[in-house]
Amino acid sequence: MAHSYVQVTTTTDSRAEAAELARSAVAERLAACAQLVGPIASTYWWEGEIESAEEWMVLFKTSADRFDELASLITEGHSYDTPEIIATPVVAGSMDYLAWITEQTEPEEQDEAIAEDDGD
Repeated sequence: MAHSYVQVTTTTDSRAEAAELARSAVAERLAACAQLVGPIASTYWWEGEIESAEEWMVLFKTSADRFDELASLITEGHSYDTPEIIATPVVAGSMDYLAWITEQTEPEEQDEAIAEDDGD
């Protein structure tokens, strides 16, 4: 079965929040890698006004089947009312790198099964 991959993007108003989102996503195996970029300058409409702000971007590399859980984690840990959460399909990439993403984003069911066996 062929896997699909996405790069998920969000932005925050602080490096600390961006770093925490990145760390949490990788720790939960919802992303194989998360990169912080910034600060960046953003201009956008918000509540009828054009706003400009300094933000930090987080780029998450993950399997498409982990997107919904990753989006939930971002939403729950984000300070914005309406955080940017955009998934861009990966149309091509190094086979070794894509295999690594698959390996790193597999749910940890194997580890849980081993722990249960140790408890018998």
